[in-house]
Amino acid sequence: MTKSEQVLAKYEAYVNPGLARLLRLMGLSSVEREAAGSIVTDWEGRRMIDCVGGYGTFAFGHKHPRIVQAVEEQLRKMPLSSKIMLCEPMADLAERMARITPGDLTYTFVCNSGTEAVEGAIKLARIATGKPKIVSMLNSFHGKTLGALSASGKDTYREPFAPLLGGFVHVPFGDLDRLEAAIDDATAAVILEPIQGEAGIIVPPAGYLRQVRELCDRKGVLLIADEVQTGMGRTGRVFACEEEGVVPDILCLAKALGGGVMPIGAFVARPRLYDAYKDAPLLHTSTFGGNPLACAAANAAIDLLLEEKLHEQAAVKGTYLLTKLRLTADQYPGTVADIRGRGLMIGVEFANEAIGGVAMAELIEQGVLTAFALNNLRVTRIEPPLTITKQEIDQVVDAFAKALEGGRRYAVS
Repeated sequence: MTKSEQVLAKYEAYVNPGLARLLRLMGLSSVEREAAGSIVTDWEGRRMIDCVGGYGTFAFGHKHPRIVQAVEEQLRKMPLSSKIMLCEPMADLAERMARITPGDLTYTFVCNSGTEAVEGAIKLARIATGKPKIVSMLNSFHGKTLGALSASGKDTYREPFAPLLGGFVHVPFGDLDRLEAAIDDATAAVILEPIQGEAGIIVPPAGYLRQVRELCDRKGVLLIADEVQTGMGRTGRVFACEEEGVVPDILCLAKALGGGVMPIGAFVARPRLYDAYKDAPLLHTSTFGGNPLACAAANAAIDLLLEEKLHEQAAVKGTYLLTKLRLTADQYPGTVADIRGRGLMIGVEFANEAIGGVAMAELIEQGVLTAFALNNLRVTRIEPPLTITKQEIDQVVDAFAKALEGGRRYAVS
């Protein structure tokens, strides 16, 4: 029995049989062994360019030496916090967050994941305003814990767990009129992704985020920006909301914040919102949140991002990749419906799911890892590390051409 067969058997017996079946059907049943930079290597020695990127986690590539070194140094000092004494790495991270986030975002709560960041943001919005209602977007994705799932806008994942938390309503992303109609006197906040990721890399109309900010100000409600996937340089800015000069009241972050080495999440808020926690600072806590190892990774990641201007690199490389992908798609009429995105957050929407399935299998065969958007199986995401080289980008484009060649028999005339 090969290593892949052994691990797949364990998935079927002890992890999740449905997931094992799905991975087998998608041609993803090989076992990852090691990774560095943009490349993942399996147990058979096959090298793959990672364009899934942990759904946006590996902005700095796999095991970036500088981030690994920071974690190793902290590991030798103190891996976890006593939680009673002051933690220097967490304090340093909070200071960095106040410096790099837009506007007067100041106070940071550090947790373990994106869904925890969203949970904390929802709780803060409710306690700060004394209001229960949260307006979210259809097809949005904010996580799968109960509160974050209540905010998420896809019934496929919501309905099996109903009833969810009350007070959540959903409106179409990009529709300002519907959003305004949904806001009432009971509304605490609007939560949205600056670019919807799992919906299929949906970029809103120009000016939409700024108009939402203005609407929230006029209505006296908070704006929560979920930058779990878009943050840390992914879209060509340090944070995607900066594209239109928007300062949210609460900003959620995770994934790439850990530098591709440690899991970490955080939400950052304006000072006035934290008045609710001044007299009761232990209302929202986390045992492992803000642990020294994760904070060391995040501090190193932020320094690396800014010093090497990786967000600016993402803008340039993203324009190059997007242009090459579109030119390639033009050579295979009827296979691709749209290619969209910003920076190195790109979605390829195929003309139908049959083409998408063939194309994704061919991409994997050609040594490129991609994945479908969770809420739209016609869209495959392309989210490589911001450190990807031009040569690697060209290899991805060549693989994309072969993928479309394989799927052209299902092309729409």
